[in-house]
Amino acid sequence: MATHQSQPSLLEGAVAAHLQRLALPMVWGILATMSFNVVDTYFVSQLGDGPLAAMSFTFPVVMVINALAIGLGAGTSSAVARAYGAGDMSRVRRLVTDATLLALLLAVCVSVLGLLTLEPLFRLLGAPEKLLPLITEYMVPWYWGALFAVVPMVSLSALRAIGNSALTGRIMMAVALFNLILDPLLIFGLLGFPRLELQGAALATVIARGVSFFIALYVLARREQLLSVPTVKWRLLKDSWSSLLRVGLPAIATNVIIPISGGVVVALVAAHGADAVAGLGIALRIEPLALIVFYALSSVVGPFMGQNAGAGKRQRLDETIAVLARFCILFGVALGVLLWLVGGHIATLFSDSPQVLAVAVAYLSLVPFSYAGYGFVMSANAAFNGLGHPLPGTIISFLRVLGLYLPLAWVGNYFWGIYGLFVATLIANLAVGALAWWWLRRYLAASTERAEQLLAK
Repeated sequence: MATHQSQPSLLEGAVAAHLQRLALPMVWGILATMSFNVVDTYFVSQLGDGPLAAMSFTFPVVMVINALAIGLGAGTSSAVARAYGAGDMSRVRRLVTDATLLALLLAVCVSVLGLLTLEPLFRLLGAPEKLLPLITEYMVPWYWGALFAVVPMVSLSALRAIGNSALTGRIMMAVALFNLILDPLLIFGLLGFPRLELQGAALATVIARGVSFFIALYVLARREQLLSVPTVKWRLLKDSWSSLLRVGLPAIATNVIIPISGGVVVALVAAHGADAVAGLGIALRIEPLALIVFYALSSVVGPFMGQNAGAGKRQRLDETIAVLARFCILFGVALGVLLWLVGGHIATLFSDSPQVLAVAVAYLSLVPFSYAGYGFVMSANAAFNGLGHPLPGTIISFLRVLGLYLPLAWVGNYFWGIYGLFVATLIANLAVGALAWWWLRRYLAASTERAEQLLAK
């Protein structure tokens, strides 16, 4: 029987060393996951402009569904980590089981709703009639396989919550590699496989993610023994689902606001012409790779904070904030200097147009110096989620986008053009990063004071 000590304890030992051990495997796992769209886009582009355009129309729908799964995963990670830190393994098993059941139900709803609204939805998104058969060809198998897109995100979040990010990263890498192998076989009909073209791209994704589905459930059920028979008692289910959704719903909202703001910024940049949009596009392809360490760090901060909060290790929570702040500042400044020096050379891999490169270089010379702030915002949001108090993180994200970033971007763009817009991005990231640091420290101090008052009574 798996015990509370089945993973290395996060409740003792150097905080920085734990975060490094947890985050490093996730760097490779997230990099592998990012390759999914790149690989699919590359192979589908060989089929012509029609299939590529059809797949492009599916991205917003897929992103929203992913946001639902990521949000539910964040809720699962937070609740499980706190119960695990408190040593309540019975509750851990109940939460993991009920989260998996909720993910299954969500996936079924996505499949049914998606299949019933397929053509009307994509007409609403502006897809021309001639592309609807191709979109249907891609989305029908994708919707049928929604189970394999949603459930693994929740299952892998549960594994991270108990400190097993190494296995999570290996599963993510294996799935990406399997997709890379399957794509050309099913799209082009190589080695005796049928030529399925765009449908083959969808099937490759579904099959590869199906592998992660079965591996993750096997590990949870047999190795960690964290899955049990689902309860039929509504009171128990309601308790678990409330714990999961208390963090999950705000996390969903936080994930959805980011692509919406990105669309607004692209619209502002479009006023400067196609070259400006192309230049911004190049910079935004490079940016996620630069931020990948911050993504990995934020994916493990929540479980780390959750376990230590569950165990009442308040001093370690304060130490974690200090470690995060130092790392984000040092690594963020290093990224800024690096991209200021070599960003232009990297951009030439995507274009040789002087007008396009000028915009890309302007972005990469300014905005990366604010990555320290943006990185801490990501970590602070994850920390609040891990503590089971997601509202500040959600407010910070909405404030960054709606309260500061978009208004500053509009003003900067109106008075100083595209360079003013990039400066607005830098200011917003740094200002909200400082706010996130202050709010998280204040929240922990208030929590410690409340705990001391309770003990005094």
